[in-house]
Amino acid sequence: MEMKVLAVGDVVAPSGLEYLKRQLRALRRERNIDFCVVNGENASVLGMTPRQADEMLDAGADVITMGNHTWGRRELVPYLAASKEVLRPANLSPLQPGRGWGVYATQFGDVAVIDLIGRVGMDYSPDNPFLAVERILKRMETRLIFVELHAEATSEKLAMGWMLDGKVSAVWGTHTHVQTADEQILPRGTGYLTDLGMTGPRDSVLGIRPELSVSKFRGELTGRYEPAPGPCKLEGCVFTVDADTGRCTKAERVVLHD
Repeated sequence: MEMKVLAVGDVVAPSGLEYLKRQLRALRRERNIDFCVVNGENASVLGMTPRQADEMLDAGADVITMGNHTWGRRELVPYLAASKEVLRPANLSPLQPGRGWGVYATQFGDVAVIDLIGRVGMDYSPDNPFLAVERILKRMETRLIFVELHAEATSEKLAMGWMLDGKVSAVWGTHTHVQTADEQILPRGTGYLTDLGMTGPRDSVLGIRPELSVSKFRGELTGRYEPAPGPCKLEGCVFTVDADTGRCTKAERVVLHD
């Protein structure tokens, strides 16, 4: 049987969330999507609220992943501690609430999603994601495994894809908010894309008002980042997987915009 999994890039700002809510169910119907993973860590620009998580799930997300802004809105902490559908990076400190991977029942059998965060160029030092995912995989009993690496460096994401080739169904990256054009099937059958892109303001610098980013890079005194106004876009990737073998047979980038 053929299974289609949609991975959606970082939802940025309330306007990005509203665009996701308008587009996701129709996109699922149009592409015959069976399972959907959405990165939601920037729904409040820095972080996500419980209400925003509920809205993403209601809009059609089966799982929500987070990243370096997991704790940007502390009201999410009790929600995250109780939720099975919202994942924070598995290689954060084990003393922090929440879970980094989950297994979900579908008509194709159990589907596992693992959320990881990279170490290159980040502001802190989580556990090694390469060693962490190896430990997690030893606990898996399903062939349908999908891994997200929330990371800055393309080399770190590529290395993760190659290490997991043949061991998981697909690996994708998030965090940079810029969709890459390297969708592929690796030699042993793992689907791969370095970065999904973002869901949010189209005419922006990573979702932020361009003039604010320009001022920062010029060295000017700037204020708090604000999301850009105007039309939005949704970016991601559809991975088609043979549910019997767990091998990915097709990876297709998705780009929607007003």
